[in-house]
Amino acid sequence: MNTEVIKSDHPIALQHAVDVLQNGGLVAFPTDTVYGLAALPTKTEFIERLYTVKGRESTRAIAILISSSDQLKETSVAPNKTAQILARNVWPGPLTLIGPRHPDLPEILSPRPTIGVRVPDHEFALQLLKMTGPLGVTSANISGQENTTTADEVLLQLDGRIHLLIDGGTTPGSVPSTVVDCTTLEPVILRAGPISESDIQSVIGD
Repeated sequence: MNTEVIKSDHPIALQHAVDVLQNGGLVAFPTDTVYGLAALPTKTEFIERLYTVKGRESTRAIAILISSSDQLKETSVAPNKTAQILARNVWPGPLTLIGPRHPDLPEILSPRPTIGVRVPDHEFALQLLKMTGPLGVTSANISGQENTTTADEVLLQLDGRIHLLIDGGTTPGSVPSTVVDCTTLEPVILRAGPISESDIQSVIGD
């Protein structure tokens, strides 16, 4: 397989990415944190391909990216008050919220009945998500290797393994999003990131 590379500002970039995804292909693109690697979550085999190419263990979940907080209820069942407050005040941004997985999402996305969801603060990513709907997205790197912040870094790890790479230059951030479990009475940070615990507390209150 030859990995196709297209600049994010190319007139066909968005539509071509949509076409590749709808045909079961894998697309890497920039986000506000690091480059992401995406597949449509509509078919199990698409997500299986994502796990295989990344070398990710099936015991580790794949998050969902959406274009706005309005789509949260399409991906997570009855998000609690904390999740709704954080979504309303922090999205779009580098914060992934864990909530009960919607039954319409394939179980392969997560070994648990939960799912991580976020809205990225990146123009290309948001435009793509508006066209495709929710996407299963993980960081665009081989599992256990360094995160990627440029298209060249993505190619070093995934050239010949993915169908399309959208080159949007260097990502604004350099570390993955903060992950917060919102299935408990009090939110629990599962992975530290750009949004700190104090940031979260200032939004939800003590």
